[in-house]
Amino acid sequence: MNADLAKERQNATFDVEKLTYILDGGPEKTKRRREIESLVFNDPDFVEEDPNFLSRSERFDQAVRKSAQMILKLREFGIADPEEIYQYKSMVTGHHPDALGLHFTMFLPTLLRLCDPQQMSKWLPLAKSMQAVGTYAQTELGHGTHLRGLETTATYDPATQEFVLNSPTVSSIKWWPGGLGKSANYAIVLAQLYSLGNCHGLHAFIVPVRDMDTHIPLPGVVVGDIGPKFGFNEVDNGFLKLENVRIPRENMLMKYSKVEPDGTYVKPPSDKLTYGTMVFVRSMIVRESSKALAKSCTIAIRYSAVRHQSEIRRGEPEPQILDYQTQQYKLFPLLAMSYAFSFVGQYMTNTYQRINAEINRGNFTELPELHALSAGLKAFTTWETNSAIEVCRMSCGGHGYSRSSALPDIYTEFTPTCTYEGENTVMMLQTARYLVKSYRQAKEGQWLSGIVSYLNEPLDRRLQPQAVAARPLVVDINDLTSLVEVYKIRAAFLVEMAAKSIQQELQRRKSQEDAWNSSAIDLVRASDAHCHYVVVKAFTDKLQDVGDTAVHSVLSALALLYALHGITRNTGDFLQSGLLSVPQVLQISVRIKELLSQLRPNAVALVDAFDIHDRKLNSVLGRYDGNVYEKMFEWARRSPLNATEVHESFHKYLKPLRSKL
Repeated sequence: MNADLAKERQNATFDVEKLTYILDGGPEKTKRRREIESLVFNDPDFVEEDPNFLSRSERFDQAVRKSAQMILKLREFGIADPEEIYQYKSMVTGHHPDALGLHFTMFLPTLLRLCDPQQMSKWLPLAKSMQAVGTYAQTELGHGTHLRGLETTATYDPATQEFVLNSPTVSSIKWWPGGLGKSANYAIVLAQLYSLGNCHGLHAFIVPVRDMDTHIPLPGVVVGDIGPKFGFNEVDNGFLKLENVRIPRENMLMKYSKVEPDGTYVKPPSDKLTYGTMVFVRSMIVRESSKALAKSCTIAIRYSAVRHQSEIRRGEPEPQILDYQTQQYKLFPLLAMSYAFSFVGQYMTNTYQRINAEINRGNFTELPELHALSAGLKAFTTWETNSAIEVCRMSCGGHGYSRSSALPDIYTEFTPTCTYEGENTVMMLQTARYLVKSYRQAKEGQWLSGIVSYLNEPLDRRLQPQAVAARPLVVDINDLTSLVEVYKIRAAFLVEMAAKSIQQELQRRKSQEDAWNSSAIDLVRASDAHCHYVVVKAFTDKLQDVGDTAVHSVLSALALLYALHGITRNTGDFLQSGLLSVPQVLQISVRIKELLSQLRPNAVALVDAFDIHDRKLNSVLGRYDGNVYEKMFEWARRSPLNATEVHESFHKYLKPLRSKL
């Protein structure tokens, strides 16, 4: 064990194991998670070549092999609980995506949500036995997040009781579905439904794309891999062009809407039900944000405790870089954010499960809130995490640039989340649409429930710049309940300002659409503030469940740092709305410095509490034992370029060059 890390752990003021239990949801869940981890780590079938030294084709091949083994092992060990399956898969794949991930995260869940009983009896056994290896084909070359713009068509033919699917334009070719390139033989295709001459919007269809025995593409199906990407080397993201592909009427997913044999269309109780899978995946992405950030903070903080550099006092030994205030200011707010996202991830999961249970009982009243919450939190957490991972990488200096640190891989595998399952700006605007609608309902006297209930409360302040400085709200910057209130009022203020902006644009005789576009910046700010409030509130609420005094103390310091740091990053909002005064903002800056010093002794213990096994972290810099330099040298020597003392390029190019000069 590195001496610096051993000392850091001795200085911790709380029991790391107790905090791990809180993150996992209890000691039994921690115990079970570790059992599942050991099943993977002790299994020789999951020993792999370091992907950093493999070609893309080799990485894809290795990933498919591991995915196939994983499916067999899950059955062998009888692991059927969705949470335990998720844990097992995350141990197998590490930082990298599962080669067959969309089969489990989108294909199967969509079948479960949208199949009627008869369809369920047919398709679920095929999907679970991997006879039908599926993907989810929604995005097109020319259309992504704007789903109503999708061009793929499914036209019902009453004479044969079949749907005819077509990609009528180049821009309508399905693009990006994971597993489609080489692995899947079925796709759930989202297409515009036409029946009896009428378009009924997007619906989901089960489309065979490859022969189940030979795996050769079927007639009318043009399918393949889209090529290298920014990361995701293990996944065969693909394209799909459909040319008069006929499927039986029963291949339309018909739990909520359907086409009768004669072509009559039966509409669903809510048009958002088709997008239920996306809501589920967005909820998962919120959780993944906390996981990616936890890994990044673990690597950067452990390495910062091991790395010694420069001088604070001339002539004295080089200090740990974690002792520099600037390093603490980079990393500790991100550590606080990681905990905040972990707790809001738990909140999002619980909310999804609760509302989804209501939907399954036929109650769709909370579906709009679920859609808005998942869209907003997906955007908020991924934007924040994406930039935070890069801060962690740069905080590790030059070694953070090495793939051995794992930080480049974490970044490239995570950053697509800002785009897939809904481009983030569009997601924020979707949340804003719900917020503005809720605001107008509240103004009309309707009583709101759920997370937007704060819009029922009248704002005590309006935008009066001349009076703001003279009438600051009484805010205790050391009281989290007070700060939650501040974030809530800020959100309400910005929602009102966005709604007023739209109204002003309408008064200038602009159309509703143009008024919305002219207010889009304000709308995104309002959504961002709403999501920020939800996260601060979730973190603060979680503290009520923490009984251990020492753990409560350190978590409270993290929550306070997260809330105060958020204010410093958005000072203009809090000043403009009259929530804080300039002296209070200055006081917050001083308090943040105090919190950095307060958290310093517990920094390593706080990342230890994430309990990320070295095999899963796969980082030379973030190793639990801190033996960074020895292991980095060993890692470098394994490079294929070091297989020979003299590379063939010397004899082929460099040596002949000498004779020509």
